[in-house]
Formats: sequence, C-alpha cells, structure tokens
Amino acid sequence: MRFTTLGVLAGAIAMSATTPVFAAPETAEQAAHAFGKREDVLSASIAPDGKRIALIQARSPRGAALTIISLDGGAPKTILASEGTLDRLAGCDWSTAVRLVCTVELRADDSSRAIGYSRVIALNADGGGVTQLSSRTSSSALAIAQNGGEIIDWLPDADDGSVLMTRAVVPEYSTGTMLAQRREGLAVERVNTTTLKRSIVEPPRGGAVEYITDGRGVVRIVGVRSRTESGYDKNRIVYSYRKPDSRDWLPLATLTIGAGLSEGFNPQAVDAAQNVVYGFDEQDSRRALFRIALDGSLKRDLVYANPQVDVDGLIRIGRQHRVVGASFVTDRRQSVFFDPDLQKLGASLARTLRGTPLVTFVDATADESKLVLFAGSDTDPGKYYLFDKTARKLGEIAPVRSLLAVTPLAEVQAVRFPASDGTSIPGYLTLPPGSSGKGLPAIVMPHGGPGARDEWGFDWLAQYFANRGYAVLQPNFRGSTGYGNAWFQKNGFQSWRIAVGDVNAGGQWLVSQGIAAPSKLAIVGWSYGGYAALQSAVLDPTLFKAIIAIAPVTDLETLRGEARDYASYPMVDAFIGRGPHVRAGSPAQNAAAITAPVLMFHGDRDQNVGVGESRLMADRLREAGKSVEYIEYRQLDHQLADDTVRAQMLAKSDAFLRKTLGL
Repeated sequence: MRFTTLGVLAGAIAMSATTPVFAAPETAEQAAHAFGKREDVLSASIAPDGKRIALIQARSPRGAALTIISLDGGAPKTILASEGTLDRLAGCDWSTAVRLVCTVELRADDSSRAIGYSRVIALNADGGGVTQLSSRTSSSALAIAQNGGEIIDWLPDADDGSVLMTRAVVPEYSTGTMLAQRREGLAVERVNTTTLKRSIVEPPRGGAVEYITDGRGVVRIVGVRSRTESGYDKNRIVYSYRKPDSRDWLPLATLTIGAGLSEGFNPQAVDAAQNVVYGFDEQDSRRALFRIALDGSLKRDLVYANPQVDVDGLIRIGRQHRVVGASFVTDRRQSVFFDPDLQKLGASLARTLRGTPLVTFVDATADESKLVLFAGSDTDPGKYYLFDKTARKLGEIAPVRSLLAVTPLAEVQAVRFPASDGTSIPGYLTLPPGSSGKGLPAIVMPHGGPGARDEWGFDWLAQYFANRGYAVLQPNFRGSTGYGNAWFQKNGFQSWRIAVGDVNAGGQWLVSQGIAAPSKLAIVGWSYGGYAALQSAVLDPTLFKAIIAIAPVTDLETLRGEARDYASYPMVDAFIGRGPHVRAGSPAQNAAAITAPVLMFHGDRDQNVGVGESRLMADRLREAGKSVEYIEYRQLDHQLADDTVRAQMLAKSDAFLRKTLGL
C-alpha cells in the first residue's frame, strides 16, 4: 500500500493500484458479468492498534472470505470463508489487536421453509483459535435461540478482549430435574473473546428487545416489548433508563409502531460524557435528531432538523461509537458534524476526494489516529481508504468493484416530475453515457420497501441498464420514507393507488419529455418495486410495454398469511390493512388486466417475500392467457446474492426487453 499526503487544500491523489485493471465490457455477456458481480469488498475494519485491516471479500459465486492485511508488510491472508448457501459471513470486528469477532448467518433448511439464525464466533488474526461466543443451547431447551447475540459494547478500556453481548435465554424442559433453566428473555453478558469466560451483566428480561450502553461498559437503556396472550408482539416498545451509578430503571419514552411510521422517541446512542441519549423523533411532521438528559430531568433538546426531509442517519466513530454528527438526504446525502475536528476533516476529505463526494467514516483505531473511509459517487462504485491523521496521509485499501474500473458509467441527475394531481415527485434519472437523451428505450425502476427511498449514488442495476442503452428513472413516489409523514401516506400498500400512480406518472413524464419513445417504455422492480411494476399495469394496462418483477409481492392476503406464524404478525397485519384495497391492490387478483409481457425472477428460499407469490402470479397470468416467463433460483434468498445468477438475470432481462420492445 502506498500512501499519499493529504494537504489542507485539495490536491490530486495518485493512488496505488491494489487490483488488476480489467478491460471495459464490450459484449452483452461481459456487461452482465461485470455489473452482476457482487462487491469485491463487503466490509472493512481496522485493529485497535492500527496494524491490521480485516476485509470481508466476495468469493464467487455466492460466498465470502475474511482476509487480513498487515500494514507492516507481508501478503494478505485469508483466514475464514463461507460458502454462501447455508452460511454467510455477515460482519467482523476486532476485540483486540490480534483477535476478531464475526457474525455468521446460517439457515436451517427444509423442503417447506428456510429458517434463519445467527451465531457469533471469535478467531485469531492468523486464523487459529476459532471458538463460538454465542452461548450454546441446551438439548433440553424448549425453543430455538435463533439470535446468537450481538456485541453492544467493545469495552475500549478493557485490556483482555472482553465485550458486552446480548444473549437470548430460553427455558428448558424440566421434568425429572431441578436443574433446568426456567428464566426467559434477553440478557447481557460480559464475555472474554479469548478465554470465553462469561458473566451476567443484565439478567434475562422477558420482552426485552434492546439494550444500549454508554460505550464504556455500562448498560443505560433497555427497550421492552410485551406480547399478547397468543404470543404476538404488541405495537409498543417501552424504554427505560438509568442514572449514572444507579441500578434503578426509570421511564424514558414509548415508541409506537403502527401501520405507518413509528411515533415517539427512538433512542439510538448514549453519550457518557454529556450524560444524554441521542435519538429520533418527530419535529414538524419530519424525523429529527434529539437528545434527552439522563440525570432525572429528562430535559429534551433538538439537535438537528431539516425543513425539507427526515434526518435519518446518526454518524458515530471510534470503538466507543461516539456520536459526532447526523446525516440526511435532499438530492444527495449530506452530513452535519458536531465535532469541530471531524467537521474540518470531512471538508478537507471532500475537497481532496472531489470526484467521490459520498464519504463515510467506516472504522477507527482505539486512539482514532487512523480512520477507515469509504468514498464513492454516481459514476464511481467506491473505494476503501486508510487515513492517518497524525501523518496526514491517505492511502487506498481496495476498490469495491474492480471489474468496472475502466467502464464508463452514467451520471445520475436529480429530477422532478408532476403526478396526476400536480404533486411534484422527486427521483433520479440515469441516461446512457454518450446518448442524446432523446427517443431512448426507457425503464421506470421503483424501489423496494415500500418503507424506503432511492438515493443519489452508484446503483448496479440502474447502471447496467444505462450501459445497455436504456434511460432509467427511479421515482421516490409517495409512500417512500425520508420526506416526512404526509409523503409516506398510509404506506405503499394501503395507499397503493397514489404510490403506483406516481410510478406511472414517471413513465408518462419520460414520454412527454421526449426521453422515452412511447413504444419502448418498460418497468423493472425488485420486492415492493416488483409489486409496483406488476400493479402499474393493473392501473394503466397500456403504459408499459414490458414488465420485469424480481422477488415481487403479488398478493396482499398471501403476504399477510406468510407472517401469521411469527411474533410480528400484528404489525404486518396492520401495515397491509383490511378492506377493498387488499384485493384491488393485489396483482395476482387482477392478472386479467395486465396486457404487457411479464418476466419474473424469485429465489426459492426467500424469507422476505415467499416464493409462492411469484408462483401464484405466474399461474394467474397463464390462466388469463397472458405472456409470462418465470425463472426460479434454487437455494437463494431475497437478494439473489450470487454472481452467476445475477449475471444470468441481467442478461435475460436485457434480451427480454430487446425482444419485447423491438430493439
């Protein structure tokens, strides 16, 4: 790794090439391969002493590998790998300078349902000493501990590698013994990541769903969610707090989770020095950042609000995860720093990395003298960097998508278009590089969620289609989050006519502006976006000439039924709602109205949207004599996180569009 000095003023940076440079894709097959390949680097973290960096790298076709880079020299070493079908390496961080803690997501697979669970392990930087940190479940346990726990405090002042982690305690079968475990609930333990010595910090508490520490090893906040007699979650989380040096719990706030947005204060982080908790709550019908004193007064202060959009991000740094700023999205994501030094550093980095304005602080050493950063843009998938604050040097660690290093990518413009009622709808327009921007084959691509939104930046799906010559519009229709309560409406299902109407208005705008040729307009969506793609043709059968739906919701009653065996069922039930909109808003119940050819993809182990939804839709379309092609992928979940599968899906989609649109 070669470092380059970062001056106070902006300057050109000559970064070292850490990976081979590939030729730009020239054929349809090469483009599908290059854009469909997952990120080279999925996550990065730095050791407390700053001598090693851990990278989780994608391993084709669907696996991942943990690689250690020594900053003192030597070849990178892969010390752990996951295959990606029944196990997935989800994240790794350092407990000491030579010891890592990783979360592994697993799946107990059978013919009818894929049940997900997680376990936390620890291992040395050389790959040795692998142990399970998650508590082992007794053979007498009356339930499966799906959640293997999470680290809630890295105990930066501890010198033995101990951490605080949650533990799901389940009761045990007690017939014939007096030694069975009868307690139940979420607990907190102090666990030594090397010796595995563990001790209870917070005993199991029934209904507990969250604990928040002060970053110094003291649990200050607990969130409790009670259940109905039927075992379903209620819609309220009651938060309590402790004063410093006290074990007594005092009332803090109540968060209500309904059919729409949550209501009430949602605590995120405790600042021990200020003795406050930071969290989000409503301010003028938009999400804002507040802090509440934990000294008994519950004095509440507004920290930051934006008059146009929700404040939705908390910027934290260091092993104490101290709060240093907030972020929000207007046309682009922006950051506001409360820490003057980081504000100055952020401005300096933005000037230096002028071509990649999306800069994120990823990790830091114990003394915060070295920072791992990520920087990217719309036309740059991004790179990870290491910044040495003392030496004022910045060095590239690795690019995120090396196969696209020399591929011309398309600029993304923030646009607005009118809905049918005149409301101005925000979105992002991506035009093919070098095109005239007129008379193009075009795609409207609604996002998933529906409780989500699109942002400015690199999007592999939109960029692939732009590379293949399509204009792509990504609308943040009403029903999206990020724009306040009024914009969210009742949510994208109960207010489907408004949400899908806005999506269709985006297609009409593309035609009216001359960007899209009327006969060459298509719609592509994933998850809720797939639902919107199918339902768009129910609302206006003639607008889109081709429909691609990936892992789509197709029947709201089926979606409700998928949640029936889970504790969250009342929340899903309330979100979908009841009434005429359920049938009217279900594409599978209105397949006869769809006239455009349909292409669908789905993984048969999808835990977000059951594969039965696409099977039902395909059957209904065939029964109605419609043109439909359905492709199902084995052993894959909602994300279809497989390099080969994604490449096949992209190539198939492009071929389908070219044939259907007559290109």
